[in-house]
Amino acid sequence: MQTPPLPRSSRPRIGIPVRLSSSTDADPRVAEANALFDYIVDLVRDGGGEPVVLTAPDEPLEALDGVVLPGGGDLDPRLYGEEPGGACYDVSRAQDELDLAVARLSIDAGLPVLGVCRGHQLLNVLYGGTLIQDMDPGTVAHREPEPVDGAGPWAWHEVEVQGGTKVAGLYGGGGNGAAEVTVKIASDHHQAVARVGEGLVVTAVAGDGTIEALEDPERWVASVQWHPEARELPAEERLAPFRAFVEICRSHGMERIFS
Repeated sequence: MQTPPLPRSSRPRIGIPVRLSSSTDADPRVAEANALFDYIVDLVRDGGGEPVVLTAPDEPLEALDGVVLPGGGDLDPRLYGEEPGGACYDVSRAQDELDLAVARLSIDAGLPVLGVCRGHQLLNVLYGGTLIQDMDPGTVAHREPEPVDGAGPWAWHEVEVQGGTKVAGLYGGGGNGAAEVTVKIASDHHQAVARVGEGLVVTAVAGDGTIEALEDPERWVASVQWHPEARELPAEERLAPFRAFVEICRSHGMERIFS
């Protein structure tokens, strides 16, 4: 029997900062990022939340229950004290301002925050960390230069997420003393975390040492380098982490109401 949709009033409101670059950009990665943004909006809704698209850095967040920071172009390296290299793409001051403002205000307000790909890197920079501007080829493929038919624009590999962590909880591995969770991930990134931001801990690492997940142990802030929203994943695998995050936001929202 199909589960009836949740009433609108019972749906946690999840803010998602909009992508500002046009899909008509000559770089196909921009259109791909915009499509992934739409997938995240759909998955938040299908997971029981009410997606709220945020369009301005000063947009009030009081009515929100959580925030997802989605993927997109590269952060301006000047944000972490470096000059941009030639491999950077779709660097947008307006996008950086929007995403950083939403992330900062959400954390200050105590909202649960989940970063995905660019959102993972952005949180690391917000906490004072740095990025590798362009990764050298290694023993693990993190992007697929020539997509295989039916596989999408992804490199596929597995990561072991530390048990009992926030990201493990999104994949059913929450709780103290829980075993590691193996996640098959859709990967497509040429940048990665270099120096970890102060106050963040690493909770998943690829076989070549690439940092795949971070979290703040003092509050519900977590991030993943991969794309859990990739359409090539089985439907339930795509939905599960977003549904779990919506439930986390629901719980935090109830705590705020009754505190």
